[in-house]
Amino acid sequence: MFLSAPPKPQNNLPRDLFKAISELKKELNAVVLAHYYQDSDIQDIADYIGDSLGLSQQASSTDADVIVFAGVHFMAETAKILNPHKLVLLPDLDAGCSLADSCPPAEFKAFKEAHPGHIVVSYVNCTAEIKAMSDIICTSSNAVKIVKQIPEDQPIIFAPDQNLGRYVMEQTGRDLVLWQGSCMVHETFSEKKIVQLQVENPEAEVIAHPECESSVLRHASYIGSTTALLKYSQNSDIKDFIVATEPGIIHQMEKAAPNKHFIPAPPINNCACNECPHMRLNTLEKLYLAMKNKTPEITLPEDIRVAAFEPIQRMLEMS
Repeated sequence: MFLSAPPKPQNNLPRDLFKAISELKKELNAVVLAHYYQDSDIQDIADYIGDSLGLSQQASSTDADVIVFAGVHFMAETAKILNPHKLVLLPDLDAGCSLADSCPPAEFKAFKEAHPGHIVVSYVNCTAEIKAMSDIICTSSNAVKIVKQIPEDQPIIFAPDQNLGRYVMEQTGRDLVLWQGSCMVHETFSEKKIVQLQVENPEAEVIAHPECESSVLRHASYIGSTTALLKYSQNSDIKDFIVATEPGIIHQMEKAAPNKHFIPAPPINNCACNECPHMRLNTLEKLYLAMKNKTPEITLPEDIRVAAFEPIQRMLEMS
């Protein structure tokens, strides 16, 4: 639930936003957490850059008074769930998530009731309400590990991402009941164009996020979370990579391995559809204004926050 209005645009922004944000971090005792899919400027000013698991762990351990979350709303909600007494800011309240939106709470409640006896493992890319209805939260980094720890005779609902769920089924041999949600970005990659890129770049490896469709994953030499893709590309002897995930990660890949070549996997249409439009709503200017005005603030009903905390804590313990 979001109660605060976003800051109004201002023309009197400081010329050096990096310096101004750094000064505000000290003044507020604030930490800036940024997802790999943010614009490169935001990544460069952040105190910590990571994927969903790393950001959750960082949010749970920070001693800052203010958490500025440069990501999307479910990530900022997670930070608030873990830090109820801290001020959690999101630069743009419209920075949502197509995957989280694909799982409306009322419909998921009915889905859960239709499968009695099942425990719910939910991917962290979901709303606080869905987390509150879950037994364990997971990320793309630890989904396989989490499911492997659950007794084999225990039926499982996996939500909301069907593509990640199918990948977990393949890796664990478990029969999961899947909610039919998906990420608009990871479903837009063109298998045909990726194959064409492989023909044009025969030395390149395809590396892919498990949120991609199976038709894309079968061409991948390596499948992993955003952080895992970054580490793999850094440590591999391969010099050329076709990267099938949101291309924001390529900024960190190029910084970690400047001698290597990273090609973003193309979308089906001639558009920027492989870029998450929600992630890109956050800008350096909005980040500065959020810190200066201490708004937009993320707030949650306490009953939802408490119910959502337990499955996140289970994930952190099982990870």
